[in-house]
Amino acid sequence: MPVKIRLQRHGKKGKPFYWVVAADSRAKRDGRFLEKLGTYNPNVNPAIINLDVDKAVEWLQNGAQPTDTARAILSYKGAMLKKHLLGGVAKGALTQEQADAKFTAWLEEKEAKIQGKADGLAKANAEAKAKALEAEKAVNEARKAVAVEEEPVAEAEAEVEAETAEEPAAETTEETEATE
Repeated sequence: MPVKIRLQRHGKKGKPFYWVVAADSRAKRDGRFLEKLGTYNPNVNPAIINLDVDKAVEWLQNGAQPTDTARAILSYKGAMLKKHLLGGVAKGALTQEQADAKFTAWLEEKEAKIQGKADGLAKANAEAKAKALEAEKAVNEARKAVAVEEEPVAEAEAEVEAETAEEPAAETTEETEATE
């Protein structure tokens, strides 16, 4: 039975969410699987990948073939490196302790890169928010300046209207006195 490590699609339309599974290659894409190895959520930046590296390495050592995307995910999380290091241990090129040390050093370096990317994205997001706030403040200041300029004009127009309203009232009182 040929086994593949592949992605099984879940989630809703436009919002994919994947399970990383070991499945018979003849099974449907979203059909039966032998074991769930992890999850992959590409909807966030950086993408969230939860993977049981030890199970994945076990399946790889037993002959499971990953698909291209699954291979990229396994490589990203270090399963391919761990398989490679365990091959070196089996051949006697290095000891288990050396392999574990190399793997943990690689994991720490990888985690630092991921954290750096997350920090960069957060910083860019904060800068974009600050720029938007400055632009909004500038628009508000311009709106206030226009309102202040229109205010004296509005007051002058109100005075003119008040004067014209008083004059006809005075004329009507004079006319009523003349008619009496």
